[in-house]
Amino acid sequence: MNFSQILSSLPSFQILFADLNADLGNTQIWGLLIFTCCMLTLHGVAVLSVAGTFHWIDEKMLVRSIFGANIVSYFIAILMIIAVHLFEIIAWAYACAVIQVFPENHETFYFAGEMYTTVGFGSFNLDPHWRILPIIISFSGIFAVSMSGAALYTMMGALLNHPNKSNKTKNS
Repeated sequence: MNFSQILSSLPSFQILFADLNADLGNTQIWGLLIFTCCMLTLHGVAVLSVAGTFHWIDEKMLVRSIFGANIVSYFIAILMIIAVHLFEIIAWAYACAVIQVFPENHETFYFAGEMYTTVGFGSFNLDPHWRILPIIISFSGIFAVSMSGAALYTMMGALLNHPNKSNKTKNS
């Protein structure tokens, strides 16, 4: 099969847009998109709060020359960010249970977790009007993990840019 044959076998943009528009005709999908935006906003606030608190504690420890405690605060920050992600997976599970994506509620947590983390190894049979739902959940997980990664990176950068004890005593 050559490139032109591959291109001719693809559906037109108009057909793809019509299919997407049919999926977005489901009013519950619009509610989930708003839910996604709210959840990502809350995630950003939570991560900024954790990072801000870490930097505040880190500065206090540096001023008081308490070394090593900032590593503990970084560990706690990681745990708090993991807790935020678990809360979001649970929120997605509840959202899917409320709109009855699956007949059995126990499947929703696994579905939400796999889609949020983009693992996707499960075989979930969704109704056709929910086929865009995994994409929405996956995007929210990707963006949330990106925000968390950026915050953890800045916190690690703060730890790595500290003057160590030996430099302080030599310069004094």
